[in-house]
Amino acid sequence: MIALVIGSTGLVGREIIKALLARPDIEKVISFVRRTSVRQHEVGYEKLEEHVVDFEKIESWKSLIKGDILFSALGTTRSQAGSKEEQYKVDYQYQWDIARIAKENGAHSYVLISSVGANAESPFFYLQMKGELEKDIGILGFKKIRILRPAALKGQREKPRLGERISTRILDLALPLFPKTLKSQIRPIDAKIVADVAVRSAFKEHLGTLVYNSSDIWID
Repeated sequence: MIALVIGSTGLVGREIIKALLARPDIEKVISFVRRTSVRQHEVGYEKLEEHVVDFEKIESWKSLIKGDILFSALGTTRSQAGSKEEQYKVDYQYQWDIARIAKENGAHSYVLISSVGANAESPFFYLQMKGELEKDIGILGFKKIRILRPAALKGQREKPRLGERISTRILDLALPLFPKTLKSQIRPIDAKIVADVAVRSAFKEHLGTLVYNSSDIWID
């Protein structure tokens, strides 16, 4: 089986790559990145095939998007992107375009790392954007769709996000003040846990869509 990954240089994406490479039933992992990484030359990464691509020109490399399962963990912040429009390209358009092409090229399963609170009707731009992608992916016809909605992520990013570090720290300290039912939804979660559940979910026999809210990710 061949796995496709976008967003593999990100916090969850890096862990998804590790989890996939550890599985004997995965023959190859194909990663699409904007800048090269040294990982493909490290021990244990022999099954990784990495392509440095221009996400603005997806049509020029769409023939490479051939595999059985697509893991989509691409994402950015507005400050990194520079504007809402540029953030939308990364968090919605690129992911949608690649998913469409992957399905056209024969992929049968799709796993999306979304966000807690994702809702196409949300008044908040980020959550609305995430919700729109979740909804629109459903029309592509994948046999299996897995959507994970983790709360704030923990882990060491290549490019640290100060706001994320502060928010996760505050949430950790404030958790005892929240009702038990709410704690599991807002509790910061390690990226490795999210990635492990994402990979395992892709191999569950259940056809159709499975949604993992943050509390579901903790107990899976």
